[in-house]
Amino acid sequence: MTLPGKGELLRLGFNDPDTALADLAGLGAGGHELLAILGQAADPDAALAGLVMLAESQGDGFVEELAEDEGTAMRLVSVLGASPALTDHLARHPDHWRELADPTLGTTRPAAYVFRASLLEAVGAKPTDESPMATVPDAEGVDALRVEYRRWLLRLAARDLAHQLPVDDVAAELSDLACATLDAALAVARARVGADADKVRLAVVAMGKCGGHELNYVSDVDVIFAHEAADGVADDVSLRVATQLASNLIQVCSAHTGEGTIWPVDAALRPEGKAGALSRTIAGHVGYYERWASTWEFQALLKARPAAGDLALGRAYVEAVNPFVWKAAERDGFVSDTQKMRRRVIAHIPTREADRELKLGAGGLRDVEFAVQLLQLVHGRTDTGIRQPTTLSALAALTRSGYVGREDGEAMHEAYAFLRRMEHRLQLYRLRRTHVVPDDEESRRWLARSLGYLRDPVVRLEKEWGHQRIEVRRLHEKLFYRPLLDAVARIPSGQAHLSAKAAEERLTALGYADPKAALRHLEALTTGVSRRAALQRALLPVMLEWLSEGSDPDAGLFGFRRISDALGATPWYLRSLRDEGLVAQHFATILSTSRYTTALLEREPEALRLLGHDLAPLSAEALTDEMVARAARRRTTTSAEEAVRHIRAIRRRELFRISAAELLGEAGIDTIGAALSRLTDATLEASLRTVVAEEVARRGIDGPPTRIAIIAMGRYGGFELSYASDADVLFVHQPVEGADPGEATQFALKVIADLRRLLALPGADPPLEIDADLRPEGRQGALVRTLPAYASYYAKWSGIWESQALLRADAVVGDPQVREAFTEMIDPLRYPEGGLSEDDIVEVRRIKGRVDHERLPRGADPNTHLKLGRGGLADIEWTAQLLQMRHAYAVPGLRTPRTVEALQAARDASLIDADDAETLIEAWRMVSRVRNAVTLARGRPADSLPAGPVEQHAVAAILGYPAGATDELVNDYLRMTRLAHGVVERVFWES
Repeated sequence: MTLPGKGELLRLGFNDPDTALADLAGLGAGGHELLAILGQAADPDAALAGLVMLAESQGDGFVEELAEDEGTAMRLVSVLGASPALTDHLARHPDHWRELADPTLGTTRPAAYVFRASLLEAVGAKPTDESPMATVPDAEGVDALRVEYRRWLLRLAARDLAHQLPVDDVAAELSDLACATLDAALAVARARVGADADKVRLAVVAMGKCGGHELNYVSDVDVIFAHEAADGVADDVSLRVATQLASNLIQVCSAHTGEGTIWPVDAALRPEGKAGALSRTIAGHVGYYERWASTWEFQALLKARPAAGDLALGRAYVEAVNPFVWKAAERDGFVSDTQKMRRRVIAHIPTREADRELKLGAGGLRDVEFAVQLLQLVHGRTDTGIRQPTTLSALAALTRSGYVGREDGEAMHEAYAFLRRMEHRLQLYRLRRTHVVPDDEESRRWLARSLGYLRDPVVRLEKEWGHQRIEVRRLHEKLFYRPLLDAVARIPSGQAHLSAKAAEERLTALGYADPKAALRHLEALTTGVSRRAALQRALLPVMLEWLSEGSDPDAGLFGFRRISDALGATPWYLRSLRDEGLVAQHFATILSTSRYTTALLEREPEALRLLGHDLAPLSAEALTDEMVARAARRRTTTSAEEAVRHIRAIRRRELFRISAAELLGEAGIDTIGAALSRLTDATLEASLRTVVAEEVARRGIDGPPTRIAIIAMGRYGGFELSYASDADVLFVHQPVEGADPGEATQFALKVIADLRRLLALPGADPPLEIDADLRPEGRQGALVRTLPAYASYYAKWSGIWESQALLRADAVVGDPQVREAFTEMIDPLRYPEGGLSEDDIVEVRRIKGRVDHERLPRGADPNTHLKLGRGGLADIEWTAQLLQMRHAYAVPGLRTPRTVEALQAARDASLIDADDAETLIEAWRMVSRVRNAVTLARGRPADSLPAGPVEQHAVAAILGYPAGATDELVNDYLRMTRLAHGVVERVFWES
C-alpha cells in the first residue's frame, strides 16, 4: 500500500498531515480507499481520528467493510468530521455506527409515530396505552431515553450532512423527534408520580420552533401545559398532579446524567410567565388571554401545536386560543408592542457578538421570522390560507397570496434556508445551543467545509453569509412595504397584488392612523413612468419603515409627499436620499417625529442638504457675517423689508439645523440653548445694521445720530432660549457727539420700531418676537433710553426685582462701546457689594411666593407645569439667582447669566451641597429638554407636560425613550422635579 504524500493530504483539507499519515497506516489498505471521502468531511483530521477510534473498538474487518459500502462510509465520515458530540456518542455506543448502513437512509424519513413508539419502548412504556407509563427503573430509563434519542439524531445528522436534506425537512424531523421525547419523558414522569397520574389529563402543547415544526438541533423546547381533572377529582388535586407531572417531565429532559442531557424544556411562555402556575385548565388559559395577555403572547400562540400527552385535550386548547391570535392586530398598541419587542431583542445582543449573531443580529433569522409572523397576524384575520405555523411554509403562502412579492419571497426563502443551515451546523458540532458564528480562522474553516465550501472555504463562506445578511435586511425592509406600492400601482405585473383593503390593514398594523390617506400619498408619489416616480418606488419601502418607527407616521408620509412635490424635480434631492442612507433615515425620523422641524423644512427645502453634513451650530460671528453680506447685497436694489426677509431665511435654515441636531441626538440642551441665543444675536445684529442703514439713507444724512445697543435679557440673556421663547431685550442708545438729543432719540425709536416690525412680520419662518417689557417702568416706560437715563432710573427708582432681572442681562448686539458702558453701569446693581440685606432676601421670597400663587394658569397641574410647577424652571432659576445676588460680590464665578454655570459656581464655592446642585442642574436640563420636545413634536409651544398619550409618545420619542415608555417619561419627570422642589425648599426658602 502506498501512502499519500503530505501535499495531497493538505489539498484534501487535512491540517495535521503527519498524524493523518500515521492514522492511515494504522487503518491499512481500506483507509487509503476512504481518503477521497475523508477529503469531503468538514474536518478530515477529526473524521480520520474517529475512524481510528471505531476501528479499535470494532476489530478486524471494520475498515474493509466500510470501504466496500460507499454510502455508509460517506454518512459515517460526514458525522465524524462535523460533530465531535456525536463522535463521543459513538465512542460510548460504537455499535450505533451500523445505523448508518441502512440503505434506505438517504431516501426515507421516519414518521412521527415511529419516533414515538421507539422512545416509549426505550423507557419500557407501551405506545398503544392511552397513558403510557415507564416500567424501566428510573435512572436506567432516563439514560435509555438519551441513548435512543441520540441514536435517531445520529441517523438524521448523517442524512442531513451526506444527502443535503432541505433545511425545513431536517427541522420538521427534529420537531417530531422532540415531541416523541416529550411523550417518553411524560411516561417516566407518570411512573414517578404513580397512581395519582390517572387523576388528570395533561396535554403538552409545543410552542416556538417545536410548535412550528422547525426545531434546531439544539434549542430550548418551548411548551405550555394544559390539564383537565379526571371524573370525580377535585380541581386542587388535579392541579397538584398536573404540576408534578409537568415538573418531572421538564427534569427528565434537562437533567445531566452519564449519557448527557437532551435539551431544556422551557414553560416560560405560559400565562404570567415563570411567576404563573405551571399548568392551567383550558378555561384558565382562556380567562388569562381574555383579560391580561400582551401582544407578544398572542404572537407566540401562532405556533401552538399539540405535542404530547393527551392530544385531544391539546387540540381543544389550540382551538380555544386560536381566535385570540387573529385578533391581536386589532388591539390598541399592537404596532408599538411589536416594535418594542424587536428593539428589546436587538438591545440584548452583546456588542462584541452583534456582527456574529445568526439569530438576533441585523439580517438574521429573527428578522425573517418576525416579519413573516407580523404579516400573518395582520392579514391572517381574514385569510385563513396564510396561517401556517412554519416560517418557510407561511412565507410561501404569503407569496402565493400576494402579501409578499414573488421575487422577494423566493429570495427570502433562500436566505433564510442558508442561515438555518449555518445555525444547524454550528449546533451540531457540540450539540450545544448557540447562534454565534466563531471568530477564529480554524472554526470558520470547519463551518465552511461543513456547508460544502471545500476550496477557499472561509473566504467563500464569509462572502455568501455577508450577501445573505444584506439580502435579509433589504428584503425585510421591502417585505412590508413593497406590496403596498404594488397595490397602488397602475402598471400590471402579472403577480398577485394586495387588495386595497389588505393594504389598509397592513398600514394600520404598521401604525398609520389614516391608511386611506396614506395609500393616496403612495399613489401620488409613485404613479407614472418618469425617473422621479421610479426613484420614489425604490426609496419608499425603506422610507415607509423608518416613518413607521416615528411617533406620527401619517404626518411623516404627508410631509414626505409635500417636500417631494417641492424638490422632486431638483437633481440632487432623490439622488441624495437614494445614495446616502443616513440622510434618508434622518429625514424620515424628522418627518415622523417633529411637526416643528418638518414645517421649517417645507419652507426651506434646500436645508435638507444639511443632513449630509455636521449639524454642529454655527458661531454667531459666522452667522452675522453671512446675514450682513446677504442683506447688503439685497439692500442695494430692494427695501430693508426684503433684506430682512433674507436674513430671516438664513435664520430659518439655522433653526432647522439646530432642531435637527436635537432630534437626532447630536446636541445637548446646553448647546441648543446657546445656539438659539447666538442665532438670535446674529439675526438682531444683521437686522439692526440693515434698518439703521435704511433709515440713514431715508433721512439723507451722513451717518446715524446715535449709537444703538440691544441688551439680551431673560432666557435670551442666559443663553437658554427655547424654540418658543420671545427675545426679551432692553434698548439703549447714546447720541454721538454734537447730535441733537431729540433727533437722536427719534432716530433710535424709528429704527427699533422698524426692527421689531420687520422681524415679527408673517413669513415662511417663525417670527422673532422682541419683548421689551423688562425695561424701566415696564410697558409704561420709554422703549429706548440713553445710558444716563438708565443710570438715573436705576439710582432712584429700581427695585430688587429689577436687580434680579439684570442678572441675566448680556449686552450682545449693537455698538460695542455702548454695550460695554451698559454692563459697567449695571454690575453694581446685580452684584451688590456685601450681598443682599435681610430685608431684600425677604422681598425676593415674597415676590416668588406671589408669582407661585398668581401666575400659575387656572386649571394647570402644578406637578407638570414646566415653568411654574413645583421643581420647574422658575423654582430652579430663582434659587440660582438668589445665590447670585447674595454672594456674587465675593464669588466671581457667580457673575454669569447662565443658570447651570451659576449653580456649578455655587457648588464649587460650597454655597450649596454638591448633590443638591447636581439635582437642580439635572432637573433644569430635563425640564428644558421636555419643553423643547413639546414644541418640536406639536409644532407649537405648551407650558405643561402633555397629558394625552399621543403627544406623550411623541415627546418621549424625541427624548430618546423607547416605544411604549411614556409612563417611564412621566415617572422620571415627576421624580426629578420632586427632588428639585425639595432642594428649593431647603436652599431658597431655607425651610
